[in-house]
Amino acid sequence: LRSRGLGDVYKRQLQVACSAVSSFFHNGTLPSTYFADRTDLPEYVPVYSSMNPVESQIFAWVLHFRQLSYKLDYRENQTGVQRLKNIQEDIKTGKFKQAYLLYGEEAYLKQQYKRNLVKALNPDDDTMNFTRYEGKGIDVRELLSLCDTMPFFAERRVVLLEDTGFFKNKCEELADYMKALPDYLYLVFCESEVDKRSRMYKAVKACGSIGEFKQQDEKTLMRWAAGILGKNGRRITQRDVELLLTMTGTDMGNIRMELEKLISYTVGRDVVTAADIQAVCTTQTTNKIFDMVRAVTEKNQKRALDLYYDLLTLREPPMRILFLLAKQFRQICLTKKMSQEGLSQTEIASKLGVPSFVVRNLASCARSYTVEELENAVRDFVDAEEAVKTGTLGDVLSVELLIVKYSSARAVRA
Repeated sequence: LRSRGLGDVYKRQLQVACSAVSSFFHNGTLPSTYFADRTDLPEYVPVYSSMNPVESQIFAWVLHFRQLSYKLDYRENQTGVQRLKNIQEDIKTGKFKQAYLLYGEEAYLKQQYKRNLVKALNPDDDTMNFTRYEGKGIDVRELLSLCDTMPFFAERRVVLLEDTGFFKNKCEELADYMKALPDYLYLVFCESEVDKRSRMYKAVKACGSIGEFKQQDEKTLMRWAAGILGKNGRRITQRDVELLLTMTGTDMGNIRMELEKLISYTVGRDVVTAADIQAVCTTQTTNKIFDMVRAVTEKNQKRALDLYYDLLTLREPPMRILFLLAKQFRQICLTKKMSQEGLSQTEIASKLGVPSFVVRNLASCARSYTVEELENAVRDFVDAEEAVKTGTLGDVLSVELLIVKYSSARAVRA
């Protein structure tokens, strides 16, 4: 709790919740004994009518804990946003920390911040006092020797280090060195993988600033895409932005390239339409897989097989297709289960780590099957992978058989 910087209110809520659960399992004490503020408990909804008193209390607690979880996630997300704002403020004011760590899965944003930060620290593009290291295997002693070298006719020495692995593997010398950095030295780390328990992470946190770049949610991506089009004199509807994201995925770098294509394609017009998107935007492999899954759920066997053969023509490995198919069916299965449990589309999207419109598509596909059928499908995909790896079945044939089985109009329903 201290590491997350949570206040006493959250701490007390969690303590009370844990006490309630512990007491219930030991002696069956009802939650009213512990939750004095009844407004925190979820309202009893019709689904409770099918439960016995014990089940309904447990279900109430689950929902209550979910509310607490959302509060914690929101607090942590806000902290991350504030950190990025702090880095932006440093760039704007010119008052820099001596160390920065940029990491996370959203590569486009991370690269943007890296470029802006390095440009602000080294505005004259001074090559004598700027050094860039990349990759693992960096000679730490050589690095420290460089860091101890005074800048040549300049105020700063800037060192950019990318994908060094220092934040996953031990780097004791550099962690110790960062306890007392020279006044002229500014370090910028740009990493793919980070262990928050590492000494390097704690060292940067103590003397500098850390920015985590998470995958952006659908609303942010939609606003960002519409904003870029707007700056170039183009308008687009929400439905068409959703279509764009469905085809491009959520990688901001890929979306940016597709937007450039759309802007060039629609010269002389001020509205981007669905026809424009379908004409020039490249569909990612993952999205082609989902098109194939949709064809399977719609029992359109010919289209499903045609899409599969198209992917093979594009030299997509059958085992990768099998993996992505298994992933899609697993998500469809989880979506159906969570929908039956009463979770909203937003809640399901959060748990699956996908945009809400993707959940809408998954839910649409889930209607074609029962939970039991979907669970069997997931098991079939695992068995197919094992059969391929043991040489019992060919990789191309294994996917064909699964497509035929689950796109058959004669599929057995439980």
